[in-house]
Amino acid sequence: MRLREKTAIITGAGSGIGREAAILFAAEGAKVLVADRDLAAADRVAAEIKNNGRVAIPHAVDVTRETEVEAMMAACLTHFGRLDILVNNAGYGFAGTVVNTSEADWDALMAVNVKGVFFGCKHAIPVMEKQGGGAIVNTASTVSVVGITDRAAYVASKGAVAALTRAAALDHVHSNIRVNCVAPGTIESPYFTEIFRKSNDAAQLRRSLEERQAMNRLGQPIEIARAMLFLASDESSFCTGSMLTADGGWTAR
Repeated sequence: MRLREKTAIITGAGSGIGREAAILFAAEGAKVLVADRDLAAADRVAAEIKNNGRVAIPHAVDVTRETEVEAMMAACLTHFGRLDILVNNAGYGFAGTVVNTSEADWDALMAVNVKGVFFGCKHAIPVMEKQGGGAIVNTASTVSVVGITDRAAYVASKGAVAALTRAAALDHVHSNIRVNCVAPGTIESPYFTEIFRKSNDAAQLRRSLEERQAMNRLGQPIEIARAMLFLASDESSFCTGSMLTADGGWTAR
């Protein structure tokens, strides 16, 4: 019960890593606001948590819209009375180099992956300051520190998340607010399931993605959720501005 008596907002919690984090945080004692653009998906996760005897509410949010992020914070305070943990997990990616990525696609991805994190931090931090502290966990990526081909916008966005994490951590360290990020490697998630579905040779693509991790396998969403739990809990009390890499040994090579 590492999160006993704490409340958490997790964005992108309707599937994948966010879903596992929501279920895990609730199991560890947190009251969880399950936030996702897809309300039906958020509702399913919240229902699963409640069926396990824990506390959760679903909430629909488009993290690119500041008014909706503000409303999400307000809903958390209305239902739970406080906000101890924010996990800025919502994000996505697509294929493309700097040459063949359109301006519209670039802007849309940056709005979710970067501006969404900015809005989350912007509106969570004042709440946390008033109550004496809190923890923010952002979802960066292994590609925050290494490049990959044909994902220019995604790589840029995750580099920005890592840098924003460090800046926010330093700005608010004296308010007892810790800001950290996780850097997942290639994870078995709905995002990659869709990539495999569209591939002409899904088996070969999967092998190539597995082989770039030293462990020769894809990570599981629960493995990243556990890293998030560490950063959200008091076990990481001396960590701020940190990046916790969980990539199966990808960046060790």
